[in-house]
Amino acid sequence: MKALVYTQPNEVQIQERPLPQAAPGEVVLKIEAVGICGSDLHAYHGQDPRRQPGLVLGHEFSGQVVESNQTLFKLGQRVTGNPLITCGVCEYCISGRNNLCSDRTMVGMTRPGAFAQFMSIPASSLVDIPQEMPANVAALTEPAATAVHAIALSMRHLHRPLPECKTLVIGGGAIGMLSALLLKSYGVDQLTVAETNALRLASLDQHVGCTTVNPITTEIAANSMDYVIDAVGSKATRNAAFAAIKPGGVIMHIGLQDWASEIDMRKLTLAEITLLGTYTYSTADLRATVQKLHEGAFGDLSWVEERKMAEAPQAFSDLHHGRTPSAKVLLIPEPA
Repeated sequence: MKALVYTQPNEVQIQERPLPQAAPGEVVLKIEAVGICGSDLHAYHGQDPRRQPGLVLGHEFSGQVVESNQTLFKLGQRVTGNPLITCGVCEYCISGRNNLCSDRTMVGMTRPGAFAQFMSIPASSLVDIPQEMPANVAALTEPAATAVHAIALSMRHLHRPLPECKTLVIGGGAIGMLSALLLKSYGVDQLTVAETNALRLASLDQHVGCTTVNPITTEIAANSMDYVIDAVGSKATRNAAFAAIKPGGVIMHIGLQDWASEIDMRKLTLAEITLLGTYTYSTADLRATVQKLHEGAFGDLSWVEERKMAEAPQAFSDLHHGRTPSAKVLLIPEPA
């Protein structure tokens, strides 16, 4: 089969790889569509020590079951899935918080991912979808579930109902875009998205219909926001989040562009700021997200760009250089 392989920093290549085999309890999927995630770009840049050259990346996928060693899913059934492969027996798994499983592995990190014509995965990781759901919509389940999980976690800590909150999303990438669209569907009208890429700012204006700012040229008022989502996770955006948040407000930290930095502990303490971190989603979040996508909660998704898998090296380069307005590029493998 043909697969897209991370070969060295700033390089991916289409290569021939053996067809995957279904181990006990696993299935083989024919991949219909797969998204390029920010973490795939980190690997591409050589910035993720967990993802080493020679790996097939990709974990945002939709596909069809073509081989199975279990009875939960039928041959030909179309699915998406949880790329986190968890133990199922720890305290987090049995309480429905399997994203926190300490014994987890991951598709596209510890085993070959979905940038290929076929991929194997445990059947327990699969998530059913409406069989008529378009492949490009189903492949957005994973990143959209990150937004669903983060906003649901935030709402437990906000002091006023979410629609009443003056809200800032920092970053107009996929998670920022999906978070903004979901916030709009939840009734948030006082919404600002900060983004430095002019192409993405135009896309946000067109598809979200919120206030947009380039924080390099337009300063966000200090102490002006009830709720801030940092969908970038750099030192600069963390500082911006703390500057913008009101006393008593909530900061949700999703992005991990930088792995370590200082934060304003004085303001956190004296202004009673709630700082939340979030990691991915639970399987329940993925199932809820499938339903939200099917119902149109994220809009018409016309901002999503599709390219053939053979064009993936150029797609990675374009994303690296900020040459595409789309916050999400989906790759479509050639028919097997």
